[in-house]
Amino acid sequence: MRKGTETSSFGVSARIGHNADKFYQSNLYKGIELTEETDFTINRLNTDITNKIFFHSSESMIELPNNSVHLMITSPPYNVTKEYDENLTLQQYLSLIERVMKETYRVLINGGRACINIANVGRKPYIPLTDYINQIMTEIGFNNRGQIIWDKAASAGGSCAWGSWQSASNPSLRDVHEYILVYSKGSLKRVKGVDTISKIVFLEWTKSIWKMNTESARRVNHPAPFPEELPHRLINLYSFENDVVLDPFMGSGTTAIAAIKNGRRFVGYDISEEYIKIANNRIACVSNSLFK
Repeated sequence: MRKGTETSSFGVSARIGHNADKFYQSNLYKGIELTEETDFTINRLNTDITNKIFFHSSESMIELPNNSVHLMITSPPYNVTKEYDENLTLQQYLSLIERVMKETYRVLINGGRACINIANVGRKPYIPLTDYINQIMTEIGFNNRGQIIWDKAASAGGSCAWGSWQSASNPSLRDVHEYILVYSKGSLKRVKGVDTISKIVFLEWTKSIWKMNTESARRVNHPAPFPEELPHRLINLYSFENDVVLDPFMGSGTTAIAAIKNGRRFVGYDISEEYIKIANNRIACVSNSLFK
């Protein structure tokens, strides 16, 4: 059997059974501690709560008791004048995200995970929403688990946001990626359940760059949908069979559809009656094809 690697002062060629104790005992990690949670209670949701989308803001998820959800996946409105945006100031927008994520923290079980798909926006100046949201999540008490870069270059449309064309006068970067920010509440580990991920897929999806095509807004009748592949991967990587998956900004229902297809239950919230109707129709079509 090959001996495992360990932290080296000159690097290692591979990381196999890696022992990183030396790294975590270094000065870099002095004063940096995980946020612990002592309550391991799990409040199981009744069937009249799961597989439903509630028509009100997720700033108050009154239907959900503490410690009742295993995984949260969402893509909040980016507040960039899309049809469903409320045209909030930056501070109003961040305050909304903070209120929703505080509720998310409350309803997640100890060890539950939170995944947020978000993009940075603007150029004059560039607004790093990822930085702001990461600060909010850390202050709430979430443990940061890393960032996934969603490389959507293969399906990205044409762009003319070059700034000064072929000139160093004022060139602009063109984003062909978004981020998926990943967090845990309390414990980094969960009590083992039934996994639904293969070895090959696990090795691929634990890489920090995911290549996925975008979703057609016209196809799902929503101005900013993410592809089903995104929650599909997160659900299989971060949850067990029959877990409850929450989306506090449910939109067109993509998270719910991925949950159903992968043997999970879902709970969703949205403030648009129109989008809830679209989501429920899409969910019904999937459920009918799976369980007929």
